[in-house]
Amino acid sequence: MADASQPNGRRFDQLAHKPDEINKFWRNANFFFDRVYQTMGLDPLYRAYLSSPKRVLTVSCPVRMDNGSIQVFTGYRVQHNNARGPFKGGLRFDTEVDRDEVMALAMLQTWKNALVELPYGGAKGGVVCDVKKLSLNEKEALTRRYTAEIMPVIGPFDDIPAPDLGTDSQVMAWMLDTYSMMTGRQALSVVTGKPVALGGSCGREEATGRGVMYVLKRFMEVTQHRSLEGMKIAVQGFGQVGFHASRLLDELGAQVIAISDKFGGIFNENGIDIESAGQYYRENGQLTDYPEGDAISNEELLTCECDVLIPAARENTIDSTIAPHIQAKIVVEAANGPTTPEADQILCEQGVTVLPDILANAGGVTVSYFEWVQGLDNYFWDLDRVRAELQRVMNRAFDTVNAKADESDCDYRTAAYTIAVGRVAEAVRLKGIFP
Repeated sequence: MADASQPNGRRFDQLAHKPDEINKFWRNANFFFDRVYQTMGLDPLYRAYLSSPKRVLTVSCPVRMDNGSIQVFTGYRVQHNNARGPFKGGLRFDTEVDRDEVMALAMLQTWKNALVELPYGGAKGGVVCDVKKLSLNEKEALTRRYTAEIMPVIGPFDDIPAPDLGTDSQVMAWMLDTYSMMTGRQALSVVTGKPVALGGSCGREEATGRGVMYVLKRFMEVTQHRSLEGMKIAVQGFGQVGFHASRLLDELGAQVIAISDKFGGIFNENGIDIESAGQYYRENGQLTDYPEGDAISNEELLTCECDVLIPAARENTIDSTIAPHIQAKIVVEAANGPTTPEADQILCEQGVTVLPDILANAGGVTVSYFEWVQGLDNYFWDLDRVRAELQRVMNRAFDTVNAKADESDCDYRTAAYTIAVGRVAEAVRLKGIFP
């Protein structure tokens, strides 16, 4: 018999694809949702509603390139659920962007925003492009055209984009200007992650990495009753998130022994000079040939001997082939969806503690919320206040997840999803279904 909670017995992931076309990341996001929903005793009537995106917008973005040719880029904006408030989520420019990836990221954003108690729903955007091959003029033209194409669905109280992979504060400045020119009014809160000179928040660039540090620090203090001093840490992904997480952990006395980018990484058992490595990476675009360590592959980094592993790159990094060889006892998910369900089960059976993405990397969206509030009020905070408020939010979120894990005798991912899904489900129940 068809499930009455699903349209014609089928969910969005089944209706929108042939089974063999479903993106693995989208399937994984649904798996983690389904796993907790089945055990929470929630009304099955809302199950399909909660797991399906409210809107999937696909746009074509023609851009006149520097050589005079016209190239058409495909862009997406997925709005997953807005029961708790306006849609909120990042925008990535990357060659691997596709609709299913953006849908998965939007779903994760919904749970993440709910877990740290932000008054937002979840969204995500993406444009399929190799951003490193675009000139500055081409990148600006693409950003402005994409913004114009998604204008009907964004706004300070509708959907607020932010930077993600391949985008930055300059991209947000172009989005702000395009939106303002097309609406005839300056709307500082239409995007977050802007330059401070245009209403951005102090501390936004480091926010996700700082949130990672706060969650790991809180975990060690509350459950292990010790500091981070002397702990050996490996960080996979040395972009903005990985760099700032490494830098801040180093400042607390931890020893970052391995870092990497998509080309490979370096290992130094005596610790890596993070500021020096960061400068080298910014100048060269990769860590290859950095002289202060031994060259290693990403797989070798993930499986090296360390206390803490921080995947800070892409989704599905830790899969069932890598997981059995991970030696770290703590995995902190600084990236979105870095661990597959199969790998998550393996790590759990091996006694590895996983601090999940919807908790560990929520620092970025939290400071984005602070920026949104500051823009609406036209009253801006100093860096000390931003950092103090972020620590308060991240500590509170960890404490709530830790208490749920103790109460239910479950892992942190299950606890975090139970809290987040429960909050969104309650908002949906209270609002009801229109009409």
